[in-house]
Amino acid sequence: MHIAIPKETKPYEGRVALLPDACDSLIRRGHVVTVQSQAGEASGYSDAHYQRIGVEVAADAAATYAAGELIVKVKEPLPAEWALLRDDHRLFSFLHLAAAPDLVDALCRRGLTAWAFETVKAGEQFPLLAPMSRIAGVLAIHQGARWLQGVSGGRGVLLGRMPGVPRARVVVVGCGQAGLSAIGTAAALGASVEAFDLQQSALDAAATLGANVTTLYPHGDALADAVAAADLVVGAVLVPGRRAPAVITEAMVQRMRPGTVIVDISIDQGGCVETMEPRGYDDPAYLRHGVWHLGVANLPGAVPRTASQALSAALLPYVAMLASSPLGDEPAELASALSIRGGKLVDERVRAERELA
Repeated sequence: MHIAIPKETKPYEGRVALLPDACDSLIRRGHVVTVQSQAGEASGYSDAHYQRIGVEVAADAAATYAAGELIVKVKEPLPAEWALLRDDHRLFSFLHLAAAPDLVDALCRRGLTAWAFETVKAGEQFPLLAPMSRIAGVLAIHQGARWLQGVSGGRGVLLGRMPGVPRARVVVVGCGQAGLSAIGTAAALGASVEAFDLQQSALDAAATLGANVTTLYPHGDALADAVAAADLVVGAVLVPGRRAPAVITEAMVQRMRPGTVIVDISIDQGGCVETMEPRGYDDPAYLRHGVWHLGVANLPGAVPRTASQALSAALLPYVAMLASSPLGDEPAELASALSIRGGKLVDERVRAERELA
């Protein structure tokens, strides 16, 4: 099969779906691979790296999409790319369709078949989402720490522990992969961390991350009171394949102190903060009710080398399976990720969200 890897087009998105060593593995299995020129540049991989192992380099996006049968990219196609998609294309990418009705309509109009990285499931795990979630959790704390600084317009609070000074207070809502990563990072810095989840097993996992981590159920006023007292709030609620519920309400945000910060990792799935809107790294933060809001929809794009290395390694076996399977007879390992088949929406989770809209 001919596999094509376009250059990402979101602002400051430097990740590339497959690194040269992954492409080499696919070529050795008999596949042809085309990569768009400079697709790997921001991750530290030049066109020459790809060419040395036999990857074809296309001059632009149009040539890349024209060459490919299986399109493998990191983020969902943006409107400028929609016209490049064909009905015989297979698309494999992060899609987050529950929060993107216009994208659903566009992909269906093109008549293609698409699988979503974020809903590939192995047992109870999501192997393609997990590494990006872990990176996003770390970056949520890094970004939150930056916007808490007085020079950024924040409260002037340091997340790191200082003798004789009260610990910064961090609230993390959702203890999945992203939430646990955020909790661990904030706890290691010395912040006082409160972690909320509905599942006892998730709270148990969070509790192991430090003596300065308190785990709580979001019952009664517990969550609202914690958010009101926080310096930094991280939203990390995930309902696989569905739109994230808005568990942090506008009323909660209004109680927060001026210059505090909210980072919503769930923004790809619509966000779990009622006052949050998606942004890019070109304009990442805005003030609402005196609180800094960061809803960057591609957080891991800030560290493209690390993120590309992690994603490519996780992605390779699934690309290999998909590329070796006839259309209509794809591997069972990808059944949970099939979103659109021949222009028809087949993901029942996304269907349910559209009916609710």
